[in-house]
This record gives sequence, C-alpha cells and structure tokens, in this order.
Amino acid sequence: MKQTILKIHPDDNVLVALTDIPAGDVITYGQDTFTTIQMIPAKHKVAIHEIKAGDSIIMYGVLVGKAQFDIASGGLLTTSNIKHAANGMSTESKHTSWQQPNVSEWQGRTFKGYHRSDGSVGTANYWLVIPMVFCENRNLEVLQEALVKPLGYGRKKTYETKALQLINKVKAGGGIEEVLFTEIESGDGLDREAKVFPNVDGIKFLTHTGGCGGIRQDAETLCGLLAGYITHPNVAGATVLSLGCQNAQVSILQREIEKRSPMFDKPLYILDQQTIGKESDIIDQALRKTMAGLIHANQYTRQPAPLSKLTIGLECGGSDGFSGISANPAIGYTSDLLVALGGSVILAEFPELCGVEQNLIDRCVEEEDANRFVSLVRTYAQRAEEVGSGFDMNPSPGNIKDGLITDAIKSAGAAKKGGTSPVVDVLDYPEKVVKPGLNLLCTPGNDVESTTAEVGSGANVVLFTTGLGTPTGNPITPVVKIATNTNLYNKMSDIIDLNTGTIIEGEETIEQAGERILDYVVKVASGEVEVCAVRHGQDDFIPWKRGVSL
Repeated sequence: MKQTILKIHPDDNVLVALTDIPAGDVITYGQDTFTTIQMIPAKHKVAIHEIKAGDSIIMYGVLVGKAQFDIASGGLLTTSNIKHAANGMSTESKHTSWQQPNVSEWQGRTFKGYHRSDGSVGTANYWLVIPMVFCENRNLEVLQEALVKPLGYGRKKTYETKALQLINKVKAGGGIEEVLFTEIESGDGLDREAKVFPNVDGIKFLTHTGGCGGIRQDAETLCGLLAGYITHPNVAGATVLSLGCQNAQVSILQREIEKRSPMFDKPLYILDQQTIGKESDIIDQALRKTMAGLIHANQYTRQPAPLSKLTIGLECGGSDGFSGISANPAIGYTSDLLVALGGSVILAEFPELCGVEQNLIDRCVEEEDANRFVSLVRTYAQRAEEVGSGFDMNPSPGNIKDGLITDAIKSAGAAKKGGTSPVVDVLDYPEKVVKPGLNLLCTPGNDVESTTAEVGSGANVVLFTTGLGTPTGNPITPVVKIATNTNLYNKMSDIIDLNTGTIIEGEETIEQAGERILDYVVKVASGEVEVCAVRHGQDDFIPWKRGVSL
C-alpha cells in the first residue's frame, strides 16, 4: 500500500502529506494517532500533537518556525499560523567524521571528456565570445547572426514552421477562430547544415548588462566570473570584445585569468573597439580570429578520464514540498558518491541554507572555513535587511503554494543537496573550486544567478532539482533537470531529464535514485546523452550584481 504521510526526522513534530488527505481522516503514524481537522494538501505539513503559540516547529530535526497561534493535533500548518524561525550559529563544535558510501561498483569508471593542459577535463567543448561591457552586446549579436547558422549550430525552427502556417492562413483570409483552433503541423524544422567543426559543441555569446555604471567591485567581480568561464574546462578559447573606457578593464580580466590558471595557454583574442575604430573593422577581425580559434578547438577529441575530474554544481529552482524528501536527498547521495570517488561538488544559494548553517559549520574541516562561512552568511543577511528584506522573505509564491511556507523549511530541504560529506572549502563569489570534496559557494538563491556562478567556479555538470518546473540552462555546462514528483515529470517532459517521484511513490530508495543519477551524469559528461536544456539552447547567463548603480 502506498504511504500517504511521512515523518522526515525522528525529532519532528509535523508530518508531510504525500497525497491529498481529506478532513476527518484518522492518521496513525508509529505510536501516534490523530484526526485531520481540515484537508491536508499533498506536500503540506500537519501537526502530530497540539502545538501551542510560541512553540517550535521541528522538521528535518531542526527548528524551522514558531507557532503564532495554537495549532490543534491534525491541523494544517500555514503562513497564517507559523512564522519563520531558525537556530543561531556557533563555530565551537566539529563533526567531520563521515561514513562514506560504498563506491566499489564505480571504481575504475571513466567518462569521455576533453583534456586541457592544466589537468582539468571538460564535459563539452565550446568557443566563447564575450563582451567586457554591455556596450558591446550589439556587436555580439552581429557576430552571432553571422556565425551560428553557417557553422551548423542553428537551432530547431519548429515554432517558426508553425508561425509560417498561421501567417499563411491569415494571408488566405483566415479569421480569429481559424487561427486559434485549426490544427497545424509541427514538423522537425531542423537546420540541417553539417557542423563545420564536428569536435566543437558550439559557439556561445555571453551577453550581460554589466561592466560599467556600477561600483568598481562589481566590475572586478564580473571580470572574475568571465575569467572563470574562459578558463573553464568546457571552453577551448574565447574572443573578447572591449569598448575601451569601461570599468571592467581588460587588465583586470587578464589578472583574474592568471589567478585561476597561471599557465593559461588557450587561444584568447581581445579586441578593443576604441582602438580599432570602425565597427566593420572590429567585426571583421572578430570573425577572422574566431574562425582561427575554432580551428584550434576542433583539434580536441573526447578521451577517457576518471570520475574524479567531475565537478558537479548542485542547484534547485521552483522547489516544492517534495524537494527535500526526493530529488534533493537523491542528488545529495550522488554528491557523496562523487566525493568518495575524489570528485568535487558545489553547494551554493546561501539564503537557502538559513537554519541549517550549524550543520554545515560543524562539517567544516578547517576552522578558518567555518569562520568564513559564518562571516559570509551574516554579511549577506545584514545587507538584505538593510534594504528592507531578509532571508525569511526568500520563499516565492510558488514555493509557499506547494508547502514551503518558511525559509527555514525551504532551506532544510535545499541543504540536502549537499549530502553528508565534510566541507573542504568555503568560497566567495566568483572564486574557483580547487579542492576535491564538498565546497560551499556564496551565491544568491536566484537559480539562474546561482547556476551561472557555479559554472564560473568550475562546475562541468550541474544537477538541478525542481518541483514546479523551470527551463534554466547554461551556455557551456549541461544542466540536468530532475523532477521531485512524477506529475511534473510527465507534464513537462520536454524540459525535465530525470524523475525522482519514484521515491515518493515507494518504488525507489534515495540511494538507488542517487546511483541512477550518477550513472546518467557519466553519460552526459561523455556526450552520450543531450540534456533538455542543451537541446533547447537554454543559455541562461546572469552575473550577480551585489552593489548599487552609480
């Protein structure tokens, strides 16, 4: 019989509904029996015993809220009767001992990747075109139009095909009813030109809105992020366009590149428009040098590499009440497997670690990392409060509708992505991952900004869990979308790659799902599987702007 309700941790005083539970149902869980006094929607929480006003709400074994009013046994937890609350932080304790998972079946496994001279291995092989400042975005658009389709990297034209059919109906005199309800054919609509450079996965254009007009620190941070992409193992080289007078100077970019890759030897073509002069001249030079760079990039081929060369970014977006009990702990187990194999993982989104900071502090191998984590979290929280916000305002309307009614509830489930291994390093945005193991990276909770940051820090695969559905991708790193529930997986199968609703339905354990995900990661890293975000050309790239505009 399918389980209808779940207690996540033995210390919890609430249960999670795995399916809609009608009012008046008698629920028995372990030694406890109660009657629901109202309908409990799936993914939402119900009180096991009476909870008095001011009492703690415990989930995942940690404080996630306080009752604002008395909540009867069998009562539904809502934004009206509980409020956000979380435990404080202390760096006094350490619990870095770790029971590693059995990885015997993975020992000796390899993936086929692109080996770079610095020892890193890419899961893809891209050429980048990057502006130092938003003033150059139009030139990138000109280059993109000139290069992408002729080089054989054109996108599917399915919707253009559909639009043309509708246009033809209008031209033939069709009215509103015909346009709205007449069936139209989809066709495959593919651009069928063969790739000119078969070993190059694509040429990507990282347009952005930064580089000038803000504080100098934002310009320097942007240069660090761009350097992270240029030195990334998934990138063979880059063409950089500079206006010349912007805050994000080329010299800063070069310094950031050297910081990340002291022996940097990839082709890097830097063009300054104010030095060159005419737009036609800078475009001409960019075309020639980009073509030369692509010839170089095409010399790389996939070769076997150990799984220790994988760096996985851990991300969630459009989370729901099942995220913390299916997809997130599943990729947490994947994380533990990879760490045990000598690989690296990145847990980010600091606003979504609110309430579970102590667990991560206790897992820090070095005291200086614990102290840095506390400092970054407190500084970030203070800045949010200074502008009239705070971590407690993190849950989105969609989160709340699907059961994540306080930030601490959301965070306790989000942190499960990081598994159980020790924390080996704490990084501030946009620093590079240099240590194998679990790394904490300070980023926003915004999933595109955070995914952008994780890739900039070295993630060559991203695991992205979602309960509500989101199309987020990245220009250079495959983003694997993982549904927390089967309904979502079936409903949005065109943008979701894997399903962990099997855990909710009792068909699979967390460990089995985590192993299945790692097996899929190996296939993605080897180029054997194209994830949905790559297939749709979902090239989301949003740098984190921490300062004000001046």
